[in-house]
Amino acid sequence: MPDEPNPEPEPADTASSATPAPAAAEPVDTGYTQSGVPTFESVREKIETRYGTAIGAAELDAESPEGRTVEQQYDTRQRAAEERLAEIRESMQKDAKDDDA
Repeated sequence: MPDEPNPEPEPADTASSATPAPAAAEPVDTGYTQSGVPTFESVREKIETRYGTAIGAAELDAESPEGRTVEQQYDTRQRAAEERLAEIRESMQKDAKDDDA
């Protein structure tokens, strides 16, 4: 019942529940050696994190309207460059044939 006080827990037998001595604390991995040099694992983790962030940002940029517009502009320029290169090659072949004749 809500009006009744909660019974207090009975104290445990102090002889049988002696607290064990604290175990030696394991050193916390800070990513650096005691001399201050970064560990291989910490460096690898930083690189992987940055790489993942960069890939994610690139994917988000590509999916945005601005990103799609830039990609379309790039594709248009590439096609124009390929067409111009084909024209130049064709004109060079015509010049080579005219010189041979």
